[in-house]
Amino acid sequence: MEVVVTGIGLLSALGELESTWESLLAGKSGIAFQRPFLELKPLPVALIHETPVDLAWLTQQVVGSALKDAGLSPPLLDCGVVVGSSRGNQGQWENLARGDTPARRGTGRPLGPDLDTLDWLETLPHAAAIATARYIQTTAMVLSPMAACATGLWAIAQGYELIRTGQCQQVLAGGMEAPITPLTLTGFDRMGALAKMGAYPFDRQRQGLVLGEGGAVLVLESVDSARRRGARIYGQILGFGLTADGYHVSAPEPGSRGAIAAVKQCLERSGLSPNQIDYVHAHGTATQLNDHNEAILLQHLFPNGVWVSSTKGATGHTIGASGALGVAFCLMALKHQTLPPCVGLRQPAFNLNFVKTADRQPVHHTLCLSFGFGGQNGAIAIASY
Repeated sequence: MEVVVTGIGLLSALGELESTWESLLAGKSGIAFQRPFLELKPLPVALIHETPVDLAWLTQQVVGSALKDAGLSPPLLDCGVVVGSSRGNQGQWENLARGDTPARRGTGRPLGPDLDTLDWLETLPHAAAIATARYIQTTAMVLSPMAACATGLWAIAQGYELIRTGQCQQVLAGGMEAPITPLTLTGFDRMGALAKMGAYPFDRQRQGLVLGEGGAVLVLESVDSARRRGARIYGQILGFGLTADGYHVSAPEPGSRGAIAAVKQCLERSGLSPNQIDYVHAHGTATQLNDHNEAILLQHLFPNGVWVSSTKGATGHTIGASGALGVAFCLMALKHQTLPPCVGLRQPAFNLNFVKTADRQPVHHTLCLSFGFGGQNGAIAIASY
């Protein structure tokens, strides 16, 4: 069964879907020096607002935008939900650990057993999926995958399978992330993965990743369902590949064997050859290891060259939501027949066909890549319909 995309909801530091896309094409970045927490020094981050957002609010905004874009409204009793997050409500957990709830803020009261101001059950890892399910009032399947930075792709792959196998006719699938928290920032900094100045994917002077807030949800639909209601179609999900290399808790596998296997699996399932791919939305985190290994993968699989860019220099790295944002950008590239530039790239460190400025090109088949800690590798093929 063919699976198409009939709606996109997206929110990033650059705004909603259209404003993010326009800013991206203009080479603008939502990354800025901020000091979201007084206990930490100022650093580059990609915030949606001046202060970190709440995951529940982010989920509501993105899901609402996706439904509006698809011409749908609740209740959607038979619509499946596959929405994941890597960090989940970690920010709220950190607040709870500090006793920093709205009722205690500024009082100095320690954290106690009375959590009347915030039901901690609402902060569990599946919170975004449950919030989405409540929003659309579904009674269908609700899934909440987590595969580190490959979460968004995994969610879309699972949603695709629910429709392809006939379990659902419609699915909301994607990822949400509100990762700007003291622990997350400190952890990446201690790893040496956090940039000091900005995000420069695949650049000789790349310093590391910049964390960004954001989320993206796609309305996946069987082509029969989309046609019945006369829905606009952005593109078609052709197939996916998911592997785990099991090499290290954070470092990518040397030689990228597991990642290469995921892309080959995706192409085979999609009935495509490497020469048919017009554009690759790379994971492109701007860390030394990821960009090096991903460049090896792209040179190995596409020896004749393919257009490549990473959008994390514009949106920041939205962790578990990044793959969902990437698929959304691939769909926009198909819609507008325009390739998004690799914002932040000034001096390429690798011999690849980077998109340096927004470029109108014939685009029929695109590939979106995501790689997560623990050796999670994901690829999704998206085509015009």
